[in-house]
Amino acid sequence: MKKRSIGALILLSIITCGIYALYWFVVTTDEIEDALGSKSDGACKSGGMALLLSIVTCGIYTFYWYYKEAQRIEILNEERGLRGNTEGWLYIVLCLLGLEIVAMAILQDQLNQIADAPVIIKDAE
Repeated sequence: MKKRSIGALILLSIITCGIYALYWFVVTTDEIEDALGSKSDGACKSGGMALLLSIVTCGIYTFYWYYKEAQRIEILNEERGLRGNTEGWLYIVLCLLGLEIVAMAILQDQLNQIADAPVIIKDAE
């Protein structure tokens, strides 16, 4: 999983009128799916498909995406012994208030913390 600058994420999303945000959406989906590996629930298999579903549903799928990604990030946090605040409803509320860029920043912050932390291997008991 690649660390990304939150400031650059916000700035590039604004400068490119959201085009970078779409790129980030696709890449983030793919990276989380890859990081989950066999623990994936299959909800967001492909970033391209997630983007297509968001476009076809006029953005409604994006709410579901944020909610599911919060759950998937929680799995990654548990693997690394991290305690993260990945409440899916928070992302949905931010998006409904027109603050999706804030939701993106929070999600990227969570991903940056995961990228810094090693996976903790638990012994089988």
